[in-house]
Amino acid sequence: MAGRQEAARARLKRSESRILTTHAGSLPRPKGLVGLQLRASRGEAVDPAALSQAAAEATRQAVAQQLACGIDVGNDGEQPRESFVTYVRYRLSGFSGESKRPPVKDVVAYPSFHALMQSRGRVSLLTAPPRATGDVRYVDRGPLDRELAGYGKALAGQPRQFVESFWTAPSPGIVASAMQNDHYGSLAEYVNAVADALQTEYEAIVAQGFVLQIDAPDLAMERHRLFADRPLEEFLDFVELTVAAINRALANVPRDRVRLHVCWGNYEGPHTFDVPLDDLAARLYQARVGALVLSMANPRHAHEHKSFAKHPLPRDWNLVAGVIDTTTNYVEHPEVVADRIETAAKAVGDPRRVLAGTDCGFDSSTGVGLVAEEIVWEKLRALSEGARIASARLF
Repeated sequence: MAGRQEAARARLKRSESRILTTHAGSLPRPKGLVGLQLRASRGEAVDPAALSQAAAEATRQAVAQQLACGIDVGNDGEQPRESFVTYVRYRLSGFSGESKRPPVKDVVAYPSFHALMQSRGRVSLLTAPPRATGDVRYVDRGPLDRELAGYGKALAGQPRQFVESFWTAPSPGIVASAMQNDHYGSLAEYVNAVADALQTEYEAIVAQGFVLQIDAPDLAMERHRLFADRPLEEFLDFVELTVAAINRALANVPRDRVRLHVCWGNYEGPHTFDVPLDDLAARLYQARVGALVLSMANPRHAHEHKSFAKHPLPRDWNLVAGVIDTTTNYVEHPEVVADRIETAAKAVGDPRRVLAGTDCGFDSSTGVGLVAEEIVWEKLRALSEGARIASARLF
């Protein structure tokens, strides 16, 4: 227990003598686990013991693969969860039925691309998640405790260990955006209710000695989804609302044990309607966190490092720079990775405050990852090799 308390007081690791490597959370799930999770998500009968065993073995494999690839700051790959956000329906009250998410603006704006996407026949749990039909409260910590225990068991069997472990949980804004509202009087009331509920999970994660990563694609992506046809200011008001709700949920959590993951959507598409980081930076910097996890590798956002010249990263924050694209099967050359890391270090002004990461998760919703499993590990090896090259130049 003393060790865990000490870990909870420690600040986020920095790249003191070399560039540390990490990723954004989800990693490929084995086909057997995917099948069980999809059946369970549809309400079909699934043997709980079989699902638990499949998740445990997948977690062990995910941990071993990360360590073999040279990842320094790792996690369980989100193996036991059906998706990065809809899993909360098993821990929170108030959800049932099915939502109909608004379309992604840049997908429907190009008819031939839309047809191409539909022809691929990929169905995500995020397409029609449940909706809020009652009071949202945190009612069952059991699944979280089992995940954490399973991760500890997987780590115990490894000859090497991570420098640090992180654990993901969704922002109240992405829950409220993805899982639509039939119960609360306003979006603001709904976001705040979800934040109050998630406070239990946020605090439990940090109390166990893990870095909390809040997954908040809503803080960029909802500009071209929920707010696609509304004025920019309305979306920015939503960003302020969500950041304030996150801060209230983190009231008892040291800010230097939290990193905030912001992205524009983990899908291969035009992204021509993405909101610039310049419009978001000042509002994101109001968050009570110690690091920003940011997409910086994909072709639409590789330039975002320039924003830090106009909107410097808070002096006590780390940057987890996305230097690997999670939507393409191209494997980045280590020299390209090193160049991207050096660019991020120059933009921040201190390589010690930069970690090398991925733009997003590789399997955000079970079974719909865009990158083949073997290629994911090749990409993470390239990430580590690129970090080694960059470290030799920066330190």
